Amino acid sequence: MTDTRVIELSEVRKEYMLGETKVEALKGVSLIVENGEFLAIAGPSGSGKSTILNMIGCIDTPTSGIVKVNGRSTQGMSDRELTRYRRVTVSFIFQSFNLIPVLNVYENIELPLLLQKIPDTKERRERVMHFIEETGLTDRIHNRPGELSGGQRQRVAIARALVTRPVLVLADEPTANLDSETGSRILDLMREINSREGTTFIFSTHDQRIMDHAHRLVRLHDGLIEGDEVKGA
Repeated sequence: MTDTRVIELSEVRKEYMLGETKVEALKGVSLIVENGEFLAIAGPSGSGKSTILNMIGCIDTPTSGIVKVNGRSTQGMSDRELTRYRRVTVSFIFQSFNLIPVLNVYENIELPLLLQKIPDTKERRERVMHFIEETGLTDRIHNRPGELSGGQRQRVAIARALVTRPVLVLADEPTANLDSETGSRILDLMREINSREGTTFIFSTHDQRIMDHAHRLVRLHDGLIEGDEVKGA
């Protein structure tokens, strides 16, 4: 029988020092995410939402507990395997955008395809232009990040995350800088990709729109899961 679990967290704890104070960001979180889910992790600031995404994305490591990706513990992966996972399997939409200042909109979105060494120039261009159009950036294609508004930069970051056709998208407050109309359009695009291609989406959010779109809603409070609701398709 095929295991459909793409992510599994078992009793994951994360502690770090803030000055002389020990902060418990996660206090023993266990979570299973099935392939193709459209899942929102909600909770107040400081509840551990972003920390969970960082664990799943292998940007950070747990103090204790196990994080598994496709049945494999991330702690057992080599540096090369972790790099490939971050480059090919998962895409991250950061709150801080993480765009390259010297590259224009087109070049920022194309960059992950170049890192994946996709040789076909025509394929790269078709993919980049598709997501430029889908995110409403056609008139900003030659602009650099410093010439864009916060919402426009957020759209570039979203297009860059989706252009690689990843297995898993981790989105940290992806609609925080978007107006209602643009946010709804982006969420509809993500739902379409989720439905059509089976891409797994995991969001951390305060945004009620994302909670309403999600098939499943996990609520966090003080580093612990306090609710897990499957809402259906």
